[in-house]
Amino acid sequence: MNKKQTNETNIIVLGGLGEVGKNMYCIMHKDAIVIIDAGVSFPESELMGIDYVLPDFTFLKENEDKIKALLITHGHEDHIGGIPFLLQSINIPAIYAPNHAKELIAVKLQDKNIRYDNLFVYTEDTKLKFKDIEIEFFRTTHSIPDSHGISIKTPDGRIVTTGDYKFDLTPIGPMADLYKMAKLGEEGVDILIGDSTNALNEGFSNSESVVDETLNEMFDKCKTNRIIIATFASNIYRVKHIFETCYKHNRKICVFGRSMENNINISMKGGYLEHKELLISPEEANNLKPNEVTILCTGSQGEPLAALSRISNGTHKQIKLRPDDVVIFSSSAIPGNALSISKTINKLCLKGVKVYTNNVLADLHTSGHANEEEIKLMIRLFKPKYLMPFHGDYRMLKKQANIGINCGIPKENTFILKNGDTLSLKNHIITKGKNMSGADIYVDGNRIGEIGGAVLKDRKIMANDGILVVIINIDMKKHELLIKPNITTRGFILVNENEELIHKIEKKAEITIKTALQDPRTTFASLKTDITETLYPFINNITGRKPIILPIILDIKR
Repeated sequence: MNKKQTNETNIIVLGGLGEVGKNMYCIMHKDAIVIIDAGVSFPESELMGIDYVLPDFTFLKENEDKIKALLITHGHEDHIGGIPFLLQSINIPAIYAPNHAKELIAVKLQDKNIRYDNLFVYTEDTKLKFKDIEIEFFRTTHSIPDSHGISIKTPDGRIVTTGDYKFDLTPIGPMADLYKMAKLGEEGVDILIGDSTNALNEGFSNSESVVDETLNEMFDKCKTNRIIIATFASNIYRVKHIFETCYKHNRKICVFGRSMENNINISMKGGYLEHKELLISPEEANNLKPNEVTILCTGSQGEPLAALSRISNGTHKQIKLRPDDVVIFSSSAIPGNALSISKTINKLCLKGVKVYTNNVLADLHTSGHANEEEIKLMIRLFKPKYLMPFHGDYRMLKKQANIGINCGIPKENTFILKNGDTLSLKNHIITKGKNMSGADIYVDGNRIGEIGGAVLKDRKIMANDGILVVIINIDMKKHELLIKPNITTRGFILVNENEELIHKIEKKAEITIKTALQDPRTTFASLKTDITETLYPFINNITGRKPIILPIILDIKR
């Protein structure tokens, strides 16, 4: 697969399977490749110090000369967040994105000081052709403007990817183009690559208009209070009806959070948001009456550095909580964030404010992803021969495969894949290809791919058991230890409170060093090894802990 030109059409999955994040896959026909999305995922707690997780770009690097374009379905981080890192390592001739996503990408590239002149906007009427690959787009409904699915046609058949979607018959933004979906279905779809995120949820998802009604009720209920709303910065349709609700209730809006500010600025520029006159500065917000202000901020997931977390901690420089404040979480918890959100809510409650969250009694949030019945509708519209669930962990993928089977797709025509797997489409027949194994790529500050498993393992050990440094002064020429070893620790024990243990470790190290220096063949490397191999079990036996042991040898010539 790597360098060999094949006659069939290949689907190569680089990310987005067995996970919610870093979506990226490729369609290759002969010597032409189009990439769909380039997302990131955010690290789990065990990936200490890691900022982002990227897909493995090895396949793209090895086939760089075949790449024709990168196509973006919409502007969420798990679909565009990897673009700056991709452009730093691989030449991408052109990027095609819907308008809102294009503006978000431009801001990202500017922040990274990356100049890129081939960023183009597509609409649902755009048609692209790269050699034998024909591409067209169809409008979907999601929680961000300008979301699209993509149809890719080659001589071997048609591939359709839904992107992220839901079916909302009373949306805040434009309706999904059901007619075009059905038309493509009538023309014939060989494989549907479908969003699986909410496949486990029965029925239909709530409409955004339901959330709009709930927010209106909350504003009526809290007429005398200052209202603080935390939501996803990228959920522009939610932000849109927050603006409209504030307009109806004669409230000004003060925005906190860089990502929220960026998204609002881009949306104002693109015409997705109105009522710019409502925006005020923090100083103005502090001088207005509580019932005249709404604070719109980031931090709905309990992120430590986000605006709402700093407000709840009392560390925000511009906004301080008041006893009669009302805080609304217009969001749901992303898996893994429930504990952080709970901590933030507890802090807010301790300050005496009222907190409202999404629940069965108050629809303060609805997802942008399709529930079970909506997935059935998508399958019925496209009538695919084959189904490849995408965008979700295994149980979500499995559930969508079962939904497809219930909709008449033969079980053998459903593919539950892993990252690195490939499918081959030849004369409208799909078979599973080889797996191109590849590890996740970690971004640590400005370093991309330099941090591996060994470093992360050391970080875990240091976090759990600390580090112990042994400083040794020797005269290597005479093979003589000049003074007894000095022991210092971080995250292991407090030296002043454990003097007896420190003395034992020093004594053990001293004996080990003197014994090793009696051998004229001893080198710096072998001495470090002797110290580590001796102290590691010695310390573990006494304390039950396994700190990283770092010998530092100073060669002092007298």
